Amino acid sequence: MKVFKFGGASIKSAEAIRNMASIVQENAQKELVVVVSAMGKTTNALESLLDKKRKGEDSELNELSKYHFNICDALFDNTEEITPKMNALLTELEDNLTQTSLPYDQHYDLVISYGELLSSLIVSEYLINKGLNVSLVDSRKYVITDDNYRNGYIDWDETALRIGKLRPQLEQGLILTQGFIGGTKDGHTTTLGREGSDYTAAIYSFCLDAESMTVWKDVPGILNADPKRIKEAELFHEIAYKEASEMTYYGASVIHPKTIKPLANKNIPLFVRSFDDPKSVGTIIHDCEVKHPTPSIIIKENQCLVSFNVLDYTFINEENLSLIFQELAGLDIKINIMQNSAISFSIVVDYREDKLEELIKVLKEHFEIKYNTGLELITIKNYRAETISQYRSGKNILLEQTSRNNYRALYVV
Repeated sequence: MKVFKFGGASIKSAEAIRNMASIVQENAQKELVVVVSAMGKTTNALESLLDKKRKGEDSELNELSKYHFNICDALFDNTEEITPKMNALLTELEDNLTQTSLPYDQHYDLVISYGELLSSLIVSEYLINKGLNVSLVDSRKYVITDDNYRNGYIDWDETALRIGKLRPQLEQGLILTQGFIGGTKDGHTTTLGREGSDYTAAIYSFCLDAESMTVWKDVPGILNADPKRIKEAELFHEIAYKEASEMTYYGASVIHPKTIKPLANKNIPLFVRSFDDPKSVGTIIHDCEVKHPTPSIIIKENQCLVSFNVLDYTFINEENLSLIFQELAGLDIKINIMQNSAISFSIVVDYREDKLEELIKVLKEHFEIKYNTGLELITIKNYRAETISQYRSGKNILLEQTSRNNYRALYVV
């Protein structure tokens, strides 16, 4: 049994969906779970609609609706069957947009989930139209999380129990479901973090003891750098689980950071392949040892440097650090890099204004807090001296670290 994941770029248009369907058809002779993201830039569009609605501004669904119906018109000779199903979802979305009394993160998950619900409906109907036996499964009822909205933590026992019950359906045909979204035990919609569809596919792979998992991308596999930023990016043919996990931790965007662990725990290989060239082998992430690995260049944008200075000229000690870490954990703020001096402790985090304001609010009576935004963090894994020189030159660097295998620098854009 295999799990395929198709991201937004692979189903952004009717032509893309036809290409995706041909890939699925070639593999449909075996038990297969297909996980899909929202189409194209739908998530961004829904975020904009949500923010406008909560500000009391006009938030019409016309453009979003038109985009999806245009795809349907291009895919189906007759849209009479899918149109009422689409309209039902869009009506639900319109109603849920008005739930502005909900806390922002809960409202976010409720609204943004409709990107995946719309895409999975269209793709499943098209695959059925192509003659495949498809069961459309609602991930909100199978991927069970806590109520940590926008970054739900998986209840693995309950999730494994529910997904395990899908085995009879798998024997009958293909299962298609949504990535990124989940639900609490009492039925509230949650999400797994931005770009979390990879993680969803890994969850299904783990719970169903998959033979392999494949992520279909608009790149030939995993490269040692973002090809949109670095033209000389090189393809990795194989990567060890540990190396891939570290790359995602440092910000490599090809795979969601939480994806590797459940696969590695069951030794399930992960393939990253191109949907534009499905015959190519791409990259395999598995249990292996790669000698003399090529340096990886990973750049994280929208970074924030936060510095905590003690108020009474005592030193930064374990008690100070404990207080800071406790609040960071409570706000679910992940540290990307940290550094301390005698009287100061600095961290680099992804910039979210609301969380930063809350952090400063609870710690300002203990520390003088300063911060810088609009920064980028570069990590060079398995660096070479010439690689560091190349990417260090001409940068206004605020923080810099070098360890045995990694070079990291934070700089002003």
